[in-house]
Amino acid sequence: MSKSPNKNWRPATTLVHGGTLRSQYGEMSEAIYLTQGFAYDSSEAAEARFKGEADGYIYARYGSPTNDMFEKRMCALEGAEEARATASGMAAITAALMCQLRAGDHIVAARALFGSCRWVVETLAPRYGIECTLVDGRDLANWEAAIKPNTKVFFLESPTNPTLEVIDIAGVAKLANQVGARLVVDNVFATPLFQRPLELGAHVVVYSATKHIDGQGRSLAGVILSDREWVLEHLQDYYRHTGPAMSPFTAWTLIKGLETLPIRVAQQTSNAAKIADFLAEQSKVAKVIYPGRKDHPQADIIAKQMTGGSTLVCFELKGGKEAAFKLQNAMEVVTISNNLGDTRSIITHPATTTHKNLSDEARTELGISPGTVRFSAGIEDAYDLLEDFAQALKQI
Repeated sequence: MSKSPNKNWRPATTLVHGGTLRSQYGEMSEAIYLTQGFAYDSSEAAEARFKGEADGYIYARYGSPTNDMFEKRMCALEGAEEARATASGMAAITAALMCQLRAGDHIVAARALFGSCRWVVETLAPRYGIECTLVDGRDLANWEAAIKPNTKVFFLESPTNPTLEVIDIAGVAKLANQVGARLVVDNVFATPLFQRPLELGAHVVVYSATKHIDGQGRSLAGVILSDREWVLEHLQDYYRHTGPAMSPFTAWTLIKGLETLPIRVAQQTSNAAKIADFLAEQSKVAKVIYPGRKDHPQADIIAKQMTGGSTLVCFELKGGKEAAFKLQNAMEVVTISNNLGDTRSIITHPATTTHKNLSDEARTELGISPGTVRFSAGIEDAYDLLEDFAQALKQI
């Protein structure tokens, strides 16, 4: 038996009950269907299923009951008609872009992207004859000026990694609609709780579910969400034949993660806000960027399209790389790692980790200096985190 999400449910309820599919045994915790294939009652039944004339599962690379539960729960949360779960966040982004592009097409992308995302649009796509233009996404005029007759896709993340720039999603979506292009939004930093790109006009939303959705550092995963027509027309065959499918065990892990997503994100956001305010008062800190502060450069856009701050804080230390390394090495509660969205607080130095493959010029253009540090707040006690930063700053 299945439980269809009620449209009137609020997010916290949807994330516990949405898309639940119970077997004949009536299990309370969702079942894990660890199988790559499915049996048919007859040859005729197999034929009908492969023709699409009968409902049912065919092969785990195409879908499974556990993956289906995760996808339906994400759709209910995001307000999407269809979703496809992938083996990683980069698998989701690559599939969402490449499934709808062909030689001769053109992508306009915000220049402030995660390093691997820039590689996909700057290096991979051109190998297949797809043009790419990178723009400063903060100004809508730059998006408009980059449009060509062959522009098919706009791509952005907001807030951005790691400098937490915020882009006007509704404004970019309007430009995309004017030229018949589609807007793909990486919404991982905002989480589906604080920003709903589809409601703002985006056509496709992608997540690295590795981050907040899992939230406990256990799984690599991604998900793509859109309307049913786009998924069936563009994504379906690409997904089935190139094989970025998610493991059912991973899907089950993410279902469990979704149940606590609102609780975790609320605590992480509260902690991040306290750390941002603390750092803004420190003499050794040159700059703090946090979407929950009034001094954020795009505070007006944040007020329009986000309902919460962020679990991330970006700050710049005076003293460059040496100061950043001293701070990170002195942390006792906070762990040095390149992940984010974990229950554990994490700190990283983007210039030497997540964005190390960019040129010095590109990093400068994005505002990533040798002193830039990215902090991902966990769910620890805020005062322990504040004390940890205070003692670490003394080491600089």
